Amino acid sequence: METVFSLDEINEVAQKILSQNPKKVIIFNGNMGVGKTTLIKSLAKNLGVNDATSSPTFSLVNEYQIANNQYIYHFDVYRLKNETEALDMGIDEYLYSGNWCFIEWAENIPNLIPDEHSTITIEQLPDGKRHLTLK
Repeated sequence: METVFSLDEINEVAQKILSQNPKKVIIFNGNMGVGKTTLIKSLAKNLGVNDATSSPTFSLVNEYQIANNQYIYHFDVYRLKNETEALDMGIDEYLYSGNWCFIEWAENIPNLIPDEHSTITIEQLPDGKRHLTLK
């Protein structure tokens, strides 16, 4: 799936992504400030999160409960120095839990990402819109 959108269309883009039945582990690629966290917030809302969502930059993972005792785990592994730090915090248990896992800066933990995952890449265009690719 590919799409071009403005940030005020983010809710529609989130719905479109979820309609594509992506894998439950999704890695988000894109430069800082391109809208990865904003998109994750919209995906979480569309999946049933009613609580306020925020970037887990300092906590590494934020956890949100949705219907049927399911969870969304939002990771920001930008500050990790190595994959051992991710393993020490138990990331493998999250990734193989069967729950939604949204991961920013996954390039910092390449050997820990499950084979079964989807990738969203966001690029900012010169006109301020975003180009999104879901694989």
